[in-house]
Amino acid sequence: MIPVLSLLTVIALSLIVTRVASVALVHTGLSRESARFQARSAFSGVGFTTSEAESVVGHPVRRRIVMTLMLIGNVGIVTAMSSLLLSALDVSAGGGRARVLVVGIGGLAGLWALATSRRVDRTLGRWISAALRRFTSLDARDFSALLHLSDDYGIVELHLGASDWLAGKTLGEARLAREGVVVLGVSCPGQHFIGAPRSDTPLRAGDTVVLYGRSERIADLDRREGGDAGDRRHAAARDDHAERSRREHARAGR
Repeated sequence: MIPVLSLLTVIALSLIVTRVASVALVHTGLSRESARFQARSAFSGVGFTTSEAESVVGHPVRRRIVMTLMLIGNVGIVTAMSSLLLSALDVSAGGGRARVLVVGIGGLAGLWALATSRRVDRTLGRWISAALRRFTSLDARDFSALLHLSDDYGIVELHLGASDWLAGKTLGEARLAREGVVVLGVSCPGQHFIGAPRSDTPLRAGDTVVLYGRSERIADLDRREGGDAGDRRHAAARDDHAERSRREHARAGR
């Protein structure tokens, strides 16, 4: 019975550790989904090679978090495998086989329910965030929540091709704000980045534009080609945004 309880304890601690790490990564600027993926990847030692992983390695605070996760993960995996082996030996020896199986399966089911519970997730997130703000110097702002990325808003990198509607325009000419899209930055070839670009910033083929807005609107912009057809789609998007804004302000009583 003790090996089974040890295994469940290791799994529970692993869930808590990865949750703490994912919240810490969110506070460094990663989105909630990316933070969870990177935390679980580092803890399990899978090590996916993605652009997000590169952004983690290149960030000193994120790198320390991930290195700590990898160390704890190696210890946790070895401990879990040892406990699992001892549990199997305990069952095969006939030492309360039914009771061991019931405790093991019931414990795993309970941990799964806790791990997938949104209420538990929100409560732990608040506690962990408060502890991180009190005892660490991490940036405590949750940009994912601030920008409502869990709703239908998103931040997207849009790579411009020669035939795209935006290519060849300045930001002032594109008037994306009238569609409800905000340009956060422009990455030019050669790794030159323009943050908070001005209205006279040109957009050229090969640039990567960082956009914030409704996901459906940015997707439409991504498919939009130059010419009169693109101008008509821009006008339609502008009118749709104006009507949507009017309804939202009416609901808010403003």
